[in-house]
Amino acid sequence: MFVKFIEQLKVRFQKPLPGEEAQFLMAPFTRQRIQHIDPLSYNPRKSAVLILLFPVEESIHTLLIQRPVYEGVHSGQVAFPGGKFEETDIDLSHTALRETFEEVGAPTNDIEIIGKLTDLYINPSNFLVSPFIGFVSKQPDFIMDAYEVQKIISVDLFNLNDKGIKSEKIITHSNNYKIKTPYYEIEGLTVWGATAMMISELNVIVEEAKIISI
Repeated sequence: MFVKFIEQLKVRFQKPLPGEEAQFLMAPFTRQRIQHIDPLSYNPRKSAVLILLFPVEESIHTLLIQRPVYEGVHSGQVAFPGGKFEETDIDLSHTALRETFEEVGAPTNDIEIIGKLTDLYINPSNFLVSPFIGFVSKQPDFIMDAYEVQKIISVDLFNLNDKGIKSEKIITHSNNYKIKTPYYEIEGLTVWGATAMMISELNVIVEEAKIISI
């Protein structure tokens, strides 16, 4: 199952991405699309995350992490492993792989990148995030960096599109505004914002890949 589905994903990634339309299904209701960008005022920091796929028994899982509580806009939030682009990185896919190794110990040399979702701007931290999709052929033995990661969450990829885990509630954002926000409930944790928007686009890709005949 795992090998076949990875091949189906590779075929799907040869087609156009679902893009903002899919992302904004899980966006906070006050978020505005960035359309006519003034290059003089828009200068985001580059970053990347990795959506890592791996087999678990008869299914396929991906990895989320919970950030520790700290003085920052993403304190305690659930995210995909990743971080900011460094000058020593070859490209943004290297950023995603490097950060994933640093945070959860995933073996970089064993991971194959097969696609990328739509870049997503995170206004509170001024990051433009590139979400990459990669896979390993067997479940890694993850090693958590306790400084950057509070919890590792292995979640069934196909359960992410379960309507029962989607809801909306009032969430206090980094600017202390309370805003009605869609979210996923995963292992008792609220997954919202940029990560929820990435999952939303990922779900479209996964559902379309499942019906590809190869």
